[in-house]
Amino acid sequence: MGEQGTRGAQGTQQPGTAGAPDGGSTLTAEIQRVLARVDAHAARVDGARDDTARDDDAGAPGTTMASPSSAGPGTAPLDALAACFGLTPFERDLVLLTAAHELEPTTAARCAAACGDRERTYPTFSLALAALDEPHWSALTPVAPLRRWRIVELDDETRLTTSRLRLDERILHFLLDSPYLDARLHGQLRRTPVPDALPPSYDLAANRIAVGWTTGTGSEAPLLVQVTGGDLRSRADIAAAAAARSGLGLYSMAAEDVPTDPAERDRLARLWQREAILLPAALLVEVGELERDQRAATEAFLAGAAVPVVVSSEDPLRSERPHGARVTVPRLDDEEQLGLWTAAFEDVADLRDSELRSLVAQFQLPPHVIRSAAAAVRRDLPHEDELDAAELAWRAGLDEARIGMDELGRRIEPQAGWQDLVLHDRQTSVLREIVAHVRQRPTVHQEWGFAGTLRRGLGVTALFAGGSGTGKTLAAEVMAKELGLDLFIVDLSQVVSKYIGETEKNLRRVFDAAERGGALLLFDEADALFGKRSEVKDSHDRYANLEVSYLLMRMEAYRGLAILTTNMKKALDNAFLRRIRFVVDFPFPAEHERAEIWRRVLPPQAPVKDIDPELLAQLTVAGGSIRNIALSGAFLAAEEGDRLQMRHMLAAARTEYLKLERSLTPGEVRGWV
Repeated sequence: MGEQGTRGAQGTQQPGTAGAPDGGSTLTAEIQRVLARVDAHAARVDGARDDTARDDDAGAPGTTMASPSSAGPGTAPLDALAACFGLTPFERDLVLLTAAHELEPTTAARCAAACGDRERTYPTFSLALAALDEPHWSALTPVAPLRRWRIVELDDETRLTTSRLRLDERILHFLLDSPYLDARLHGQLRRTPVPDALPPSYDLAANRIAVGWTTGTGSEAPLLVQVTGGDLRSRADIAAAAAARSGLGLYSMAAEDVPTDPAERDRLARLWQREAILLPAALLVEVGELERDQRAATEAFLAGAAVPVVVSSEDPLRSERPHGARVTVPRLDDEEQLGLWTAAFEDVADLRDSELRSLVAQFQLPPHVIRSAAAAVRRDLPHEDELDAAELAWRAGLDEARIGMDELGRRIEPQAGWQDLVLHDRQTSVLREIVAHVRQRPTVHQEWGFAGTLRRGLGVTALFAGGSGTGKTLAAEVMAKELGLDLFIVDLSQVVSKYIGETEKNLRRVFDAAERGGALLLFDEADALFGKRSEVKDSHDRYANLEVSYLLMRMEAYRGLAILTTNMKKALDNAFLRRIRFVVDFPFPAEHERAEIWRRVLPPQAPVKDIDPELLAQLTVAGGSIRNIALSGAFLAAEEGDRLQMRHMLAAARTEYLKLERSLTPGEVRGWV
């Protein structure tokens, strides 16, 4: 946070810890001691007394110097200020002289007398040089502590010796033992509360930071620490706990608020560094996606950190500048998750251990989100007649897990059931087997110990292969409803990027967000990423293989169910297919299956006349097109104010065939009208 001067903030010493050299004297007594020096100088100027008499008889005419035992603030804050900022005895007394002008009513007259000028009723540097002990000119240089840390300020910097010296308001209140965050930082910084408790792995991460701050000395002290991974609140909780254990408060700011102008950035850095010592406190800088100039400004701001700073980011910062120690937010294991869910719901009745374990198996939520879900259940439970505590807890978990997912894919709250699927028994049985693999994970992985012996590849992955409209998305929706999950459809053609590294970045955002709730992920248009690559012709082919490998790796490690869809199964490399646990083919429906789809797609309350599903099944289209034709025909009938008839279906079929760039054949509409 900028280069330090020849003397500056020394480490992370806390205000109030420095011993008072004068044995418990008060600030008032110290001020009177300094004013006695001013009076002595006034006497020399006036020729009224000799120097020895004035030194022995401190106090202006008509005033009485306070004794060390007089009531008033102690000097501990003053001594801490001098120790932390490396003030010389002369600079310390100069601070007292400026404080006297704010606290002692006689100071103005005494300054005027000492200056020999009735108009100069304030402290100046020339007066300090003449009246105080051990004076030195360097005390007022811009790099010396008084001005570098804005402890005192000049009314007119063009008149160094004769301009009024003012004590900064924040410093004055600090000397009076009234600490607060400097008002100039309000709006940029906010206080971060200390969490009541942390799970054991988070607790260890906080201890690592605290130990570094409290035991490191000099250049070995890891003042700058990166906390990566997890979510923003979890990183802040760990940092706040570490700060509290180090005797520090914690304030947070966004990296976007770091000024890009070098002069403004330096002023902010100095102001915060001063506050960090006065409060004392550490700073948490939240770093997200930054533009180049803002990233450079943030790195420059962090580079000179001489007080404890935590960089909070999803990924480690990559820069040529050193970024200190690194702590990763640990992944909570199942036992820690169970402990969090149990503690959060301890006052919620009728929630069994098995139901809590089901929540743990499905949701990977941070501690604060679990507490939020529990609060929602306690709020809704007294007013809910249809759902019990377990169902409310599941719904609350889903609500919390959805946060951050909606912008990454299309969310479908599933409505379709098994009765809506028209498939061969062999496909349906595989789909039910997939559901069993997801539903019974807690039993097989944890209770039966398979997670310990297999360790990798525990994710449930599937490939749905078949032409457009054959029911792949509908099958995924049915499975999501059966499992009580959301269905998120991610279009892989929108995820794949021509820029190297961007595809993995996009995929990671999807999986990281989905991990919170184990949503059913349906990656549509897998052909955009998969393909036979028996030989690598150039770097792009090689990198495409890496993208596919990354996707499969994340699918295999995913807590939920991940499904890929493709229209061209034959185009996929067999090596990739071997890493998929289930492959389900969705064939084009036969005529009797199409007739069944027609029966199910027409609502029983719809007014129909002479609609024959067997005749409609002559259309050689898949289920998706059948639904489109049925809906369009219904709108045509409603517009006429008539019942739904075969002629409406014929008109709708012609429109659908035009979209498919096909022509109706006589055999497909034989006997319709």
